[in-house]
Formats: sequence, structure tokens, C-alpha cells
Amino acid sequence: MFEPDSTAASAGSPDRSDTMTEQLLADAERTILYTADRPGIVMERGEGMYLWDTEGKRYLDFIGGWAVTCLGHSPAAIREALARQSSTLVNASPAFYNKPMIELARLLTRLSGFDKAFFASSGAEANEGAIKLARKHGAVNLGGASEIVTATNGFHGRTLATMSATGKARWEPLFAPKVPGFKHVPFNDAASMRTAVDGRTCAVMLELVQGEGGVNEADADYVRSVRELCDESGAMLIFDEIQTGLGRTGNMFAFEHYGVRPDVLTLGKGIGGGFPLSAMLAARAFDLFEPGDQGGTYTGQPLAMAVGHAVVSEIANRKLHENAEAVGEYVKNGLSRIADAYGLSRIRGKGLLLAFDLHAPYGPDLVAECLRGGLLINSPSPTAIRLMPPLIVTKEQADDMLLLLSEALDRCSRRSFG
Repeated sequence: MFEPDSTAASAGSPDRSDTMTEQLLADAERTILYTADRPGIVMERGEGMYLWDTEGKRYLDFIGGWAVTCLGHSPAAIREALARQSSTLVNASPAFYNKPMIELARLLTRLSGFDKAFFASSGAEANEGAIKLARKHGAVNLGGASEIVTATNGFHGRTLATMSATGKARWEPLFAPKVPGFKHVPFNDAASMRTAVDGRTCAVMLELVQGEGGVNEADADYVRSVRELCDESGAMLIFDEIQTGLGRTGNMFAFEHYGVRPDVLTLGKGIGGGFPLSAMLAARAFDLFEPGDQGGTYTGQPLAMAVGHAVVSEIANRKLHENAEAVGEYVKNGLSRIADAYGLSRIRGKGLLLAFDLHAPYGPDLVAECLRGGLLINSPSPTAIRLMPPLIVTKEQADDMLLLLSEALDRCSRRSFG
């Protein structure tokens, strides 16, 4: 039987007490399926580079929703696009074209140089689409080839197929049996890649910067050699730019750093600025799907299309990729200045997808200490810290981050190593 939520009436009250947050956390524990270790705070609102929790505490966000909130929190471009489109058409079903779908496809193909677009809601869905298109290519053009070669320490999503494509050793035993047909080879190892690609290979799928793997950058010679290998074998080359696309690395697309164009490109995260949206872009030669091969309830959904068009236009018009390059270099220089004092090493990354290593495995402790100090960062492994703030971040906010990070490093050092 339904019972009114007794906390709902008080949630908007200016009287913010511990009781309200504690009640929310208790309700979360009772009603939300456990999938992650989350801290005992509840985020309530965001603006620009900042989030606020239900206690009114402000956090400088250098996670950016996992490289998602490229325009910052609650930007006007998204608010206005949602209001405008929701007053006109929310959903028409995937059986029909809609105007925002065509407008976003036109914009993305113009900016990227690809010919065709397919839209979905998550990065994993876009990568699933690329996997299916690769196997369609294998069936149609390569005599039934179906294997896809990927790199160790890569990350392509959390569906069964994209988990199977992901080269994380700790995922190998999860949810067996895995989807067959994937080979994993060492990243940046051209010889291993050449050995792995054979007559059964329909595609090679790579991240140019492995974000979840710790911000590992592909070597330029390696990327060129993979392109040449795919040209020789007929295998499709897929670049997963879910995390790196649309300004994150200092160019609109990471492949532009390498002068190498894939056959298929997947985009997510920043393409919607926080609204669920992803895309797969393909060269015309790989427009191979037949009716029924691929689809989904929310493919090309007008609200998402309108938001995507607004976000991508904002990134392009404001040249936020240039800000990512400039502020990213500024952050790296700042990290270099404090590196000796705190034992930081391997400061790396492109644009605003950055990382550095710690001298000991205390990454989660540092993340928690930064959280207490009002800074959000990420530790993809116990010895690594990753920074991926919104593309609107300023040098002044970068200075604030470096100060908060230094203070947290001081506290961790005194507690653990002093």
C-alpha cells in the first residue's frame, strides 16, 4: 500500500538539519540497489564548476560527472534546450525522423568528417552498436569474420558485450560466460596487434587515451600502424572516444592529435553535457545495417537530440577545446611544481583528461580527504589520481584545486607517513 513520503514536504524547507540528510541516506540504503561505495552525503544542486550537498557544503568539481558535465552544472544551454523542445515534441518513436535528430546528425557529421550517425543513450550502447556494425561488416565483406581485437586496460562499457570487449583482468571472472569473439592484446604493442589480427578479425577497437585504465595515451606510431594493419586486412578500425571526444583532449576529437581517421567513432559522456546521450559515427562505406539489425526505444529521441545539438554547438562556438588545452597545460605545470614535495610522478594526459601517480597506494584516502576539504577528484587505481573537470574551468579554479589538493596531501602525509 502506498504511503505519503513524510520527508517530501520538508525537503524544500530552508531548515537544513542533520536529520533530513540522515533520513535521505537511510532511505537510499533501504531502496537503492547496492552497486557502489558512496560517501555519506547527498548532492542537491549544481552550478558551473560547483556542487552543493543537502547540508549546503560546496564542492569544486574536478570529476565533472566522469567527464560528462562539459559545460558545467545546470548550464543555460541545456536548460533552454529542454524547455524549448519539451514544449514542442518530447517523443515521436524511433519509427520516424524528427527535426532535432536531423539537425544533430548534420552538425556532428560536419564537425567530424564522418558521413552517418546513429544515436543512443549511453556510451556502452554506442559501443554495442559499433560491435554489431563490425560483425555485420565481417559477415558482408570478410567472409564471416567476427572477432574484435581490443587492448588490455581499456574500457568500453558495462553491458555483457562491452565488458567482454574491455581488457580489465579483474573483470574476467565476472558474469561468465562472457560474450565470445574478443581478443585482448597489450596497449601500444604494435607487434602483438599484428599477431592478433588474422582472417577471423572483423575489427580493432581502441581508446586513444585509456581513461578508466589510468589515462594511458596511445603512441602516434602505434596508432598509425594499427590504421595500416586494418587497411591491409580489411578490418574495421573503431575509436572509442566516449571519454575523449568533443573537446576533452584539447581538440574536438582525440583522433585529430594523431592524424589518423577511424572507420567508426563512438561518442558519449560530454555529448549531452549530463543528459543521457551517445552517438556512433561511421564512414559511408560502413552504412551496412538493414531494418531490424539495430535500434532502440530512445534512439534519436527529440529531447536528447535538442540537448546534444545545444551542447555540441556550445563547445564548438566557444572553442572550449582550446580552453581544455590551455587550462590542462596550466594544471600539469601546477602539478609539476608540487610534485617533489608530495612524491607525485608521471603527470600525464591531454587537455582536461589528466592523471598523476602517487608514491604509495593511498589514492582512495586522498579522494576522501579531498572530499572533506571540498574538492572532488577520482582514483582509478590505488596509486593514481585522475582529473577531468568541466571544459569551462578557469585557471583561477585550477589554482583553487591545486591549493585544496596540496592541503589534502599534507593531511594524508601527516596521518599516514609522518
